[in-house]
Amino acid sequence: MIVKYFATIRDLTGETARPIEGAPRDVRELLQQLAQRYGAPFRRAVFAGDELHDQIILLVNGRNVRYLQGLATTLQPDDEVSIFPMVAGG
Repeated sequence: MIVKYFATIRDLTGETARPIEGAPRDVRELLQQLAQRYGAPFRRAVFAGDELHDQIILLVNGRNVRYLQGLATTLQPDDEVSIFPMVAGG
């Protein structure tokens, strides 16, 4: 599995991408593992309580998890996960 980071999430992690060995079973488990790695600023950015923060877009293989099963979306070892903050501009 590969996790890609964009914009301010990239700033929080200091990385553009990270391979993940032994795929977590779902998005929640993945984000919890990443929060342990990157610390409280990352956790605050991606979680609102126990739910996905409403300012985060998280894609699994190009599909928004909000239209799948949210944090319960299952993951496979060959998945590509992308994490974006919501951005505005013109």
